[in-house]
Amino acid sequence: MLKEFRDFIARGNVMDLAVAVIIGAAFGKIVTALTDDLIMPLIGAVGGDVDFSSKYVVLSGTVEPGTPLAKAREAGANVLAYGDFISVVINFVILAFVIFMLVRYANKLMPKEEAAPAGPTEVELLTEIRDALKK
Repeated sequence: MLKEFRDFIARGNVMDLAVAVIIGAAFGKIVTALTDDLIMPLIGAVGGDVDFSSKYVVLSGTVEPGTPLAKAREAGANVLAYGDFISVVINFVILAFVIFMLVRYANKLMPKEEAAPAGPTEVELLTEIRDALKK
């Protein structure tokens, strides 16, 4: 069993997958930093100095207007934190677009597969069958 496991791990596919997961996790952190530190502040500046990460709606409980999200949660208020959701959606869209561009570029770099040679036509196959049956 250990030999089978070693052979499984030694396959190129597993190692490629492991590297892809590690790089993907690091790339996700880069995109999160890009969104949180660059894009969202720019959107906030254009939209009137809005910080999306602290936007929420109180569903139940009493919280004074302007209370930070963390304080509202500590006070036991039931809040709908839509600002975090907006940030995560923007992260996803950026990440999906970058992955799309990488795959598109990689597909252009890959050599084109040659067309498979044409096989016999239906007529040739039927003729071959007919001739075999005559024997």
